[in-house]
Amino acid sequence: MPLPFSSAAAVAVAAGPAASPLAARGQASLGRARSGPASVKCQRIDPLRLRAVNGATPYVPLADRSLWTPVTMPVIGDTNTRKDDTRLRIFSGTANPSLSQEIASYMGLELGKINIKRFADGEIYVQLQESVRGCDVFLVQPSCPPANENLMELLIMIDACRRASAKNITAVIPYFGYARADRKSQGRESIAAKLVANMITEAGANRVLVCDLHSSQAMGYFDIPVDHVYGQPVILDYLASKTICSNDLVVVSPDVGGVARARAFAKKLSDAPLAIVDKRRHGHNVAEVMNLIGDVRGKVAVMMDDMIDTAGTIAKGAELLHQEGAREVYACCTHAVFSPPAIERLSSGLFQEVIITNTIPLKEEKNFPQLTILSVANLLGETIWRVHDDCSVGHAPYSTLDID
Repeated sequence: MPLPFSSAAAVAVAAGPAASPLAARGQASLGRARSGPASVKCQRIDPLRLRAVNGATPYVPLADRSLWTPVTMPVIGDTNTRKDDTRLRIFSGTANPSLSQEIASYMGLELGKINIKRFADGEIYVQLQESVRGCDVFLVQPSCPPANENLMELLIMIDACRRASAKNITAVIPYFGYARADRKSQGRESIAAKLVANMITEAGANRVLVCDLHSSQAMGYFDIPVDHVYGQPVILDYLASKTICSNDLVVVSPDVGGVARARAFAKKLSDAPLAIVDKRRHGHNVAEVMNLIGDVRGKVAVMMDDMIDTAGTIAKGAELLHQEGAREVYACCTHAVFSPPAIERLSSGLFQEVIITNTIPLKEEKNFPQLTILSVANLLGETIWRVHDDCSVGHAPYSTLDID
């Protein structure tokens, strides 16, 4: 009696062990069809007669290959096969909402709705205004001044997302506060950078995205994955657009600790020569310049650092460069902390231009004519996309500066 063709599994049971390889292939195809995004309906082509012919083992006739539908596998990183955007959420803290909005605009998304407020006694209240269950959540919050308030706000935001059953929580920290407290230079000192890393991890973050850590080894303080991107290429692009002869350039490190960063920056900037300002620090936020290593006479000096706090180091370095015959001096940094009296020092006429990024929001009263602010929103937005898509964040030139 002819049996109706129902499925590959039924064929395998009826056909016996001899048809097991083909049956396994049929089951695998059926499994792929069930797990794929589109359902596949098996159509009856011809009744299958399981009858031995001349004593031969029954077999399953192969279908016409012209009826097969080719399957195209997605390419990792292809924007056309990007994950469902509805599972991606971006929330902004109160530290730098303008940067968060720029990141969301670059990604073509809306910022998530969140309620953050302070009680009369200063305590922080956070409530998500939309569901994040099973979502990939990114919280944009630099720990810039006031550092303790913004850090605590970030921790409470992470806790709120964790308790709302978010699938993954990534803390996007454009400026990582306490990064300078990364070692014990004297006895009985704390290593606050490690303490902050532990707090972020214990709060419930699954990953951290940071920009220009004060020292790269601080990534090791985290027990969760850390994506570290550099903001200096944004400054490099801007300097490349200026009409400065490459033979006139010299990159200057404001201290010995920043030599590796300045050397990598000089290599990218037309392989410019390097000069080093030797300083001796007598106390926190107090620096004294001793001498200059390198030649800057008649040159356009570009001073590169990861941050400018009180501007004491970079201002005294600029004075020394002018004394040594530098024609112009540019100051560049990623993080503009600008603690008093930084504005007075930077606007005193020592610098042709002060170039910073917007990892830290700058108040209107801190603006001055020589200041240029560049945005890192595209850099962070692209990195967030790649993290969400499980792709490499090593997108040149922002992932590395060949710092060794």
